[in-house]
Amino acid sequence: MSNPSDVPPQQPGAQPPASGSVPPAGPPQLPANTPPPPGYQAPPPGYQAPPSGYQAPPPGYQGQPASAGGFRFEMPTDRPRNFGDALPAGGLSGMFKVAAMPTELKVSYWIWLIGGLLGLLGGVIGLFGSFVLVAFAPAIGLLVLLLVIVALALATAQIILAMKMKEGREWARFALTILAGISLVLTLISSGIADGRAGGGLPGFLISLVATVLMWLPNAQAWFAANRGRI
Repeated sequence: MSNPSDVPPQQPGAQPPASGSVPPAGPPQLPANTPPPPGYQAPPPGYQAPPSGYQAPPPGYQGQPASAGGFRFEMPTDRPRNFGDALPAGGLSGMFKVAAMPTELKVSYWIWLIGGLLGLLGGVIGLFGSFVLVAFAPAIGLLVLLLVIVALALATAQIILAMKMKEGREWARFALTILAGISLVLTLISSGIADGRAGGGLPGFLISLVATVLMWLPNAQAWFAANRGRI
């Protein structure tokens, strides 16, 4: 019986294996001319194998969410589908009921609401004044009358949009922003008609600008985003 530790003798003419020529452990490597198996896809150019210890993400993983710290403007997706959606819920009865909003939005809402009510009052007074002006200067009187009618329509829209903004409607906030730009245009036109003496409209525009900025502050942005899925 032979000893397992005995080394078998070398065959005549056989060369001993060179140092380092022992094949590595593991599955056998396919020859270079062997065709790939069905369904095999070659890696793209520049592909680098993952490092040792890398674990693939679980199915359905979508990566890290984007940071919510920066300002990002998005077009509103909650536009009204019909005329009823554009009207305040419950009518005008909740005009002075402020919902649980951030302080910035509360201040902005009161600015828009009070400004709209004062605009209606001033529009009614201006309507009678424009009738008197038409009797003495028809061309200028008709232009002033047209501006007063537009101002009345904008004041009414401002009240309605402010109430919809209070409900968390992002399209109403966007419309109020456009309304502030229209207010600036009307201020410039009124100042031109009065030869630069109609500077009283400038403070009103500045107040509207403050209300617009308050609607886009980070706390207001977060409040609209939180209410986006509830509407």
